[in-house]
Amino acid sequence: MLLRRLLACWLLAFAAGPSLAQGLPPEVETALARAKLPRDALSVWVADADGSAPPRLSHRAGVAVNPASIAKLATTFAGLELLGPAFTWSTPVYVDGTVQGGTLQGNLYIKGQGDPKLVAERLWLLLRRVQGLGIRSVAGDIVLDRSAFETPGVDPGAFDGEPLRPYNAAPDALLLNFKALVMTFTPRGAQAQVHVEPAMAGLQLPAPVPLVPGECGDWRGGLQADFSDPARIRLAGAYPASCGERTWPVAYADPRSYSARAVAGVWQQMGGALAGQVREGRVPAGLAPAFEIQSPALAEVVRDINKFSNNVMAQQLFLTLSLQRHGVGTFEGSREVLRRWWLERIGPGEAPVFVNGSGLSREERVTAQGLGRLLQVAWASPLMPDLAASLPLAGVDGTMRRARGKGMGLAHLKTGSLRDVSGVAGYVHGAGGKRYVLVAIANHPQAPAARPAIEALVEWVARDL
Repeated sequence: MLLRRLLACWLLAFAAGPSLAQGLPPEVETALARAKLPRDALSVWVADADGSAPPRLSHRAGVAVNPASIAKLATTFAGLELLGPAFTWSTPVYVDGTVQGGTLQGNLYIKGQGDPKLVAERLWLLLRRVQGLGIRSVAGDIVLDRSAFETPGVDPGAFDGEPLRPYNAAPDALLLNFKALVMTFTPRGAQAQVHVEPAMAGLQLPAPVPLVPGECGDWRGGLQADFSDPARIRLAGAYPASCGERTWPVAYADPRSYSARAVAGVWQQMGGALAGQVREGRVPAGLAPAFEIQSPALAEVVRDINKFSNNVMAQQLFLTLSLQRHGVGTFEGSREVLRRWWLERIGPGEAPVFVNGSGLSREERVTAQGLGRLLQVAWASPLMPDLAASLPLAGVDGTMRRARGKGMGLAHLKTGSLRDVSGVAGYVHGAGGKRYVLVAIANHPQAPAARPAIEALVEWVARDL
């Protein structure tokens, strides 16, 4: 019924033709002119959230553009529909051998199945459960099974030359702590103490760094950090005392060895002994798990993905679509699952091009109108509260917390940003109580300069157009 109603509205909009070719709002035109951006840099689609009327504004809405992280809307809504908001990822642990006097006479296996939120504290809890089995020492190996995902090897610096940025972390069936180190700097006396989580086997930690006077400013640059050696972190600079306590998440220099180092390091930190090594391998056929740990529910994971635009969590969810359908997670398999879902739920026609589910791609393409339709379908879905609550609230939280303007607090919007992409898509609460769908995406070499125009558009919609 909903799709028929939406289709009728879209046909009416198409028939109306010239009435939808209205110009952009004057304040948006002015902001584009100030930024020296052409009108064709921006694609816009605005409509009632319930699909009860033709679109209120359509500007280049049928042109396929790069959505950047706005692509996460498709990944998360499809995930909620196909997996359910209560879906959880399990990580089973297997004991192959007998336990004698606190020692496992054999191997311990940990099988990753795509959990996107197996962070440091949950790894500690997993290993604490192992100790709860009476195991304090492993005479064999700790074996990590990552076979649930089949993905190509990725150079973390290939996308933008920033291999140490956590947003470039690659997905992994056994993704631990997003493959990142979190350094905490705490002033004590004349020095800043440096604490690193999680514990990493074979990693030499930096000594405390001297405190210096002055403004906080570029405190990270002042540390003169060198992360190139996977076995050692070097800090040759100083830390401004005015900064107080700060944290710095950094992608590990050797991501392939991250999981093994983290498991070995945390196990040792907990007082566990290991005669063998932490290595990759597969769980022996027929071996039953000793226990499993469960991830947070998908509805909670979706909030993390969209509020903070977490790329690797989005890719974990994306790969899980084909893992649940075919028994192994692949990018190609998940693209097909998402394509079929889109054609069935969002409507016929040419499906968007989704590469990895996160929007961290130069090849992804979708129209503003297509994203708008997705948001309308989601609005009519019983899962609407889960999706809408996952979107950053303008001027309040997530990636929209620094937004400014009169529309602040009135819009739940997913952001998207790349070197040549800037945009938002989501729901706007109008002054009269009406809800609108808004999609605005700029594709241009100077796309970030379009942000004032997009903020002006949000304000225009919040004023009930």
